[in-house]
Parts: sequence; C-alpha cells; structure tokens
Amino acid sequence: MRSDCGSCFGLCCVALPFAASADFAIDKDAGRPCPNLEADFRCGIHRELRPRGFTGCTVFDCFGAGQKVSQVTFGGRDWRNAPDTARQMFDVFPVMRQLHELLWYLAEALTRPAAHPVHTRLRAALEKTERLTRGAAEELAELDVAAHRGEVNTLLLRTSELVRAEVRGRKKERRGADLMGARLKGADLRGANLRGAYLIAADLRGADLRTADLIGADLRAADLAGADLTGALFLTQSQLNAAKGDAATELPRTLTRPAHW
Repeated sequence: MRSDCGSCFGLCCVALPFAASADFAIDKDAGRPCPNLEADFRCGIHRELRPRGFTGCTVFDCFGAGQKVSQVTFGGRDWRNAPDTARQMFDVFPVMRQLHELLWYLAEALTRPAAHPVHTRLRAALEKTERLTRGAAEELAELDVAAHRGEVNTLLLRTSELVRAEVRGRKKERRGADLMGARLKGADLRGANLRGAYLIAADLRGADLRTADLIGADLRAADLAGADLTGALFLTQSQLNAAKGDAATELPRTLTRPAHW
C-alpha cells in the first residue's frame, strides 16, 4: 500500500485532471499526459516540483494503486505501447486508489487492540477489498465503489469509537467542522473526532492529537510543528505531505516525515 512509482506507468500524471491553482502551475484534462512526464513514465521535474508550482504532485499518494493497475490489472502492458488499454486503464486507476485507501484504513484498524470486538468483521472487509482489487479491468470499472466505502466506513466509525473511548475525560466532537485558520496551539485534542474537519492553515503547533480521528481531515498548510500525532487514527502520508511540520513533530511509526518539513 505504498507507492512504487518505478513500477507504475505514470497513471497519476495522466489519468487525473488538475486545474491551475496554488497546487498546480497549469491546467490538465483527465487522460492527457502532463507535459513533465517523460518517456520512461518518470517526472522530468521531480526534484523541483514545489518551486515549479506543482505542490499538488508532492502531496498526492495513490496508496500503491498505480503499480497494482499497471502490473496486475493490465499485466505490465502500458498505455503507450498498447493504446487500446489507455481509456480503461485511466478509468480503473481512481477506483483502485479508493480501494487501496480502504485497505490502508482497514489494516490500521486491525492493529488497534481496542477494536478487538470488530476485528473479525474488519478482517472480512479487508479480504473482500483485496479480492476486489484483483478483479478484471471490466469489473473494476463497473464497481460501485461508493457502496463498498459505505460498508467499510461503518466499521471504521466503530473502530474510532472503541479506540477513542479509552481516552479519559470529555472528548471534542468536531466532525466536519470548519476550523480553517483556527488557533489551536497547544490544544488538548486527545481522542477528538476530527473526521472530515477543515483544518486548512490551522495553528496546531504543540497540539496533542494522540488518538484523534483524522480520517478525511483537510490539513493543507496546517502548522503541526511540535505537535504529537502518535497514535492518531487513520492519518495518511498525503495529509502529512500537505501540512507543515518540523523535527519536533511526533508521528506514527507507519508514516514518514515529509522532506519539505
């Protein structure tokens, strides 16, 4: 569930669209290769993405979906040498990414002792999701991924409740809250429900986010300097890549400190 760009056919650089903004220097339609994509499917400006205006590229994480589609679903046939696969490959990639994201969450949930009451159901959901990722391209393209996400989300919600219940005291319920630019320096957010919260440019310096549920939280430009994120629930590398932090930011063992910090 970690990206291996060397085994991918540059799918995130082709299949997905982006618009000129603070995250991208240019407009690009879905299915059209980024002008920075080279013949070997590598990025020609990889080391200069941020200064060249492609911050969004440094934030994106496919959870390993790119190599799964490239090497498993399409058996190593790339869209340049087999152009008849291109459209279907580009349609399948976003579906696979969602499935791999769910695998990431389910795998994490199974590491949580407090979630033991739902471990059997979590394992079943993980096995089902893994089977779906190995379906034929036609099956993946037609998959009702939203319905499957809904099934998995029920289990993730229960996992969150069980894990956060171990934190003593009253916990903040800020699911989906607009906390853009919020001043939360040094805040005690242990066990908080921050699912889907808008924490864009929030000041979270020194905040205690241990066991906070951060699934889907928007951490773009949030300042996590000195914050404690150990044990944070459902935090992803993409969220960290979008945020700011420093050497004092404490992270879960499964995630990597972004180079731009």
